Amino acid sequence: MDFNQITVMKMANAHMRYQAQRQNVLSQNIANIDTPGYQAKDLTPLDFGKLAQVEARRLEMRTTSPVHQAGVGQFKGPYRDEKIRNPYEVTPVKNSVSLEQQMGNINNVSMNYQLSTTLYRKMNQMFSAALGTR
Repeated sequence: MDFNQITVMKMANAHMRYQAQRQNVLSQNIANIDTPGYQAKDLTPLDFGKLAQVEARRLEMRTTSPVHQAGVGQFKGPYRDEKIRNPYEVTPVKNSVSLEQQMGNINNVSMNYQLSTTLYRKMNQMFSAALGTR
């Protein structure tokens, strides 16, 4: 059995990929901290609700009662660069990278990545214990 096809494992994996991509974008911001005119970037937040809706569509849900909820709309995808709309400060050369903000974001990425890897590891251990393959 491929554990990576289970929804919670796929979501944890997607979250780790998102955090890795966000780390790359934030490191580019720091690398361009003195570049005139550079605008800081970040990724759009990963929406687990929409990600879960995508996975739910695979199940071919049916309404068998009038009290059941209807299906959901289309999902466009979580990974997209976007400009930071309200930078903390802008230098005289029109650079909007704030080192303090970027370092805080990098710390956030590190904690979120650790959370995802812990969830992934614990779910893997739970499935292994349930199947008796420890």
